[in-house]
Amino acid sequence: MRQSRRDRDDEENEQPPQGRWRDPPQQSSADHRTAELTLSVLCAGTSTARLPAPLWCTTPVALTQKTSGSVTALERERGAGVIEPRVPAGAWWSARPGPVDLAARQRQGGPMRVERTTCCVVGGGPAGMMAGLLLARSGVDVTVLEKHEDFFRDFRGDTIHPATLRILAELGIAEEFLDLPHTRMPRVSMETASGPLTIAEFSRLRPYGFIAFLPQWDFLDFLYDRARAHPTFRLIRQAEVTELVLDGGRIAGVRAETVEGPLEVRADLVLAADGRDSVVRERAGLAVIPKSPPIDVLWFRLSRAADEEVPFFRSEGDGVLVSINRGTYWQLAYVIPHQGFDRVQERGLPTFRSAIAALVPTFADRLEGVTTWEQVKLLSVRVDRLRTWWRPGLLCIGDAAHAMSPAGGVGINLAIQDAVAAANVLAPALRAGGVTTGALRAVQRRRELPTRITQAFQIRVVGNLYPRSGGTDADRPDPLPIRLIRRLPALRHLTGRFIGMGVRPEHVHTAVGTPVG
Repeated sequence: MRQSRRDRDDEENEQPPQGRWRDPPQQSSADHRTAELTLSVLCAGTSTARLPAPLWCTTPVALTQKTSGSVTALERERGAGVIEPRVPAGAWWSARPGPVDLAARQRQGGPMRVERTTCCVVGGGPAGMMAGLLLARSGVDVTVLEKHEDFFRDFRGDTIHPATLRILAELGIAEEFLDLPHTRMPRVSMETASGPLTIAEFSRLRPYGFIAFLPQWDFLDFLYDRARAHPTFRLIRQAEVTELVLDGGRIAGVRAETVEGPLEVRADLVLAADGRDSVVRERAGLAVIPKSPPIDVLWFRLSRAADEEVPFFRSEGDGVLVSINRGTYWQLAYVIPHQGFDRVQERGLPTFRSAIAALVPTFADRLEGVTTWEQVKLLSVRVDRLRTWWRPGLLCIGDAAHAMSPAGGVGINLAIQDAVAAANVLAPALRAGGVTTGALRAVQRRRELPTRITQAFQIRVVGNLYPRSGGTDADRPDPLPIRLIRRLPALRHLTGRFIGMGVRPEHVHTAVGTPVG
């Protein structure tokens, strides 16, 4: 019988990534209950041990301690004794051997603390904090694990697009948010060798016709303040997730290192929002589809004169500079070819300063203050997405599911849209006591199309605006999209809607609920 495309897609989602997994050896029916890899280590003896594993083992598993009697998947390490990693038989992920520093575990607080929650969110970025807020608002018990002690991270995306402002309005907190110090951009202006141009106009968007700029840490603090007002929300800082907890072929939680010692959080659902270098997605063995990144970005700051205005996007030849108004200073992004930073450094800081001054001559005097490469931050752009965003008990959202280019500043807003879609679909299931793989698959199906279209726009359309080589080409014509907007100015409203609202913008459908139980 001929399979439908959806059936074939579902079968593909259920299978491990090709080329990474090997089938486990055949086992007896008794062994199928649990596959055990055993290594006896006395805590008072050897401080570090490497666990032997079969060839088919590739991902870390939690460690359990054998005391007496049978050993279950819920047993924990508690000091001296025999340590056994345990792997569910027949699972398509299993154990990759790694060093186990027992002495360090003891120094960090000894026994493993174990906590229980309904949803464990890994990562306190925009996607994680918005998901935590929405789920807690619905009465779901949520624990967010953030590996840093605060939200302060410089040169992070901090554009709040109209689509995100609309979500805040639906939550009734937009006006409070806009009371925070910020700057507004009602249109995107640029200047090329052919002259100035408005390439995107947001003024017709409702309810807010502008992009708001403010530091990302202020946005995250704002979301945290609203989330912690709900009794089912908890944020644990300085909690770095290191491994997944597996129970019967299902991801049942995570393990993390904290300032108070090892922590295990058991949950009905793990929501991975830990960014483009996601530990969770790597531990789960989720296959990544890489895309060709066209650019890297060098971030730095210059002081801003009162009432000074420059084009947001300045391009001439192979030089591109994005200038973000921070009120008292400019946050600048100088675009270079991918993996071209070494070549820029070889040419020296004077050449770098001259290239910036050629794009914006009024910056020339202040550029003399850039005296070391330590003042310049490299952002290596990587565009990719997961083939499958989920495993039973796990869902990836935001950059953990799809790393974006900074082009258009859409990364935060796409992550926020993922969080809203996930909460809309999963909150009722979590309140009812469980999330099926069908629900996880539904979130991916809703958000995958916007991701693919946006990444294609970033790589194939916006990428044409950026340099392809380290040289200069003053005679290079404007890319086709820019020439079209020059000929048809009305197109700037369409580009404004695409950038400002995105593809398939989400609405908040989660109801305010009371805590379950």
